[in-house]
Formats: sequence, structure tokens, C-alpha cells
Amino acid sequence: MGTFIDDPEDWWHQDKVKALCASTCLLPLHPGRSKWASLRGLWTGQALTLPYYYQASLQQWVDAVIQREQIRRIVVFSSSMAQYVEEYPQAYRLIDFVDLDSDKWTQYARAKSWPMNGLYRREGRRLLDYERHISRTFDASLFVSAHEARIFCERAPHCAPKVHWYNNGVDTRYFDPSLSHPNPYPPAQIALVFTGAMDYWPNAEAVEWFGKTIFPHLRRLHPNLHFYIVGSNPTDSVRQLGREEGIQVTGRVADVRPYLAHAHWVVAPLRIACGIQNKILEALAMEKPLMASAQAMEGLDIPSLGPGCLTATTQEEWVAKAQPWLQGPPQRISAHRQWVMRHFDWATNLKVVDDLLSSAQTGQTAP
Repeated sequence: MGTFIDDPEDWWHQDKVKALCASTCLLPLHPGRSKWASLRGLWTGQALTLPYYYQASLQQWVDAVIQREQIRRIVVFSSSMAQYVEEYPQAYRLIDFVDLDSDKWTQYARAKSWPMNGLYRREGRRLLDYERHISRTFDASLFVSAHEARIFCERAPHCAPKVHWYNNGVDTRYFDPSLSHPNPYPPAQIALVFTGAMDYWPNAEAVEWFGKTIFPHLRRLHPNLHFYIVGSNPTDSVRQLGREEGIQVTGRVADVRPYLAHAHWVVAPLRIACGIQNKILEALAMEKPLMASAQAMEGLDIPSLGPGCLTATTQEEWVAKAQPWLQGPPQRISAHRQWVMRHFDWATNLKVVDDLLSSAQTGQTAP
């Protein structure tokens, strides 16, 4: 397995990863250097994502392993890594796009102003061209949901016969509401919580919008209401939110489960979203009431789970729908966990991947 590590905390897990693999190449990815490297794409015509994630040392390792071990099946995770195995059509190549990254950049373009909107629009176009190329030349393509696969097939209809999907999963033994966790919130607080990496722009944009637009209205109705932003590497603008009355920015925490377990509500006010949001699956697995934007819920195909799972778009909807639920102790909604366990079990959902790789071994076509 070859991969990059861009979070120093992840190096703590390298021994566990190495124990699972015959050979590994774990390389640091420095965002500053990679951003400079990505500018090559402006001269080569590539999507900037490709030079951002290219390192010659990883290419050398890939080439050596494929030749030495006579690799016949290759799994690539995300479009940016496909460039390392483009020269090996003799192998069965499976690309797991997860999300449609080109769509994410196009959404960024709509949300940004000049000149970044032009750069992001270019990235969306160039990356979609590359995604089409990879799907056309690889043996099979995977996406994280039927919704995401459908969007790609609409934009690349000639690739549809090779496109498959499987639902994401959540570790329900880890995110188990029956486990006991210390309460991180002071007594008498009504806690709303958002979890996620806070250097990821859609997350940062979501909490800034919610913190400035929605939360003040709710807090006027409930003065003991507090909004907790729980996640690593908060941007400067997110940290500044922590200066507002009733908003706490925790930064990295050792365990998000106490914050989920004792929250009154989990909020996911994402206005830019692709694929399936793990933060939503984790909240539902913990039997928490959830309020999310329509964008955050895309791809989940959630049926009516009752009043504890609400969707809102406008400021008026957020305030009107949330207000009645911000009284009394935190509630647990067992239907949320039951739904997650039925539809987002890793062992069941990964069968699609097993079937594709097995078909490569036998020479048959996977369903």
C-alpha cells in the first residue's frame, strides 16, 4: 500500500497499517509545498489536484512493486492517486472515487468570488475530464452512494457500464450509545454540536454560517444554549467564532463520542457537500437528534425517521424547526441507530468490492 500522510497524528498508526500489508510506502504530504507544486497544472493543462498529489518517490515505489510482485489487481482510492497506475493496463484496475471531486470544486466556484471562483471553475472542468478518462480506461469505478454514481453517469454516460457504488459504513460498536462517557458540557447547558475536520473549507463555512446566522436567533430564545465546534485544525475564522457568546471551539479532541453522547442536538448545516457525511452517520448511530441542511443529507436517501431528524434550508426553517426541541434533557432516538445498522454495515456493504475483485480473478463480469 502506498499513501500520503498529511496529519502528523496519523504517524502513530503506521505500525498497525504495516502489519496488514506485505509492503508499504508512507510519505509525508506537506500542504505548503504541494500547493506550489500544483501550479504546474496551469502550464501543463492538468487539474491542479494531480501535481498536488504527485511525488516521484511514490511513483518509483509503485513501479518497483508492480514489476517485482507481478501485481494483477490494483485498487486506487480517489481520483488524485490514479495517475500512479495509468501505465499498467495489463492489471485489473479498480478506482474508488468515493465522492465526485470535480463537483466539489464546481460548488466552490459558485460560493467564491473572483479570482478564486475562476480557478475553482477551471479545476472542476479539468478534474471532470480526468475522472471521465480514468473511468473509461480503468476496469471498474466505485462511488460512495447511488446518488453520487448517478451524478457521474449523467456527466459521463459512456462510462455508466463500469460504474458501481456501495454505501459507506460506520463502526457501530465504537459509536455505541450504551457506552458510558464523561459529560464535557457544564450543567444546565443546552448543547448543540458540530463535528468534523475544521480546516476543511465546507465544514468551516458551515459553522461560520450557522454561528453567525442561525445560532444568535436560537440563543435569544434559549439563553443557556451553547454551540460546540469539535474538530481538529480550526481555521482562524473558525477560532474567531469562539469569541462569540455561547460558541466554543474545542480544536482536536481525543474522542468525539462524549460530545455526541451528551449533546441535545447534532447539527450539520453544510451548504457545500458531496457524497455521504460520516458525521451524520455517527450521530445517528449514537441515537442523537439531528438537524441538517438538504445538501448534507444528499446521498443518504433517508426515509422519515420521525421528528428527531430534521432538514432545514432557510434561517426561518432552522429556527422554527429547532426551537421546540431545545427544551428538556437530551433524547435518544433508537430508530436512528437501527436504520444505520441496516444500511451502513461495513461487512455487508463492502461485498461489492469483493465481488469486483473476485470477477477480476476469474475473468467474469461483476454484477
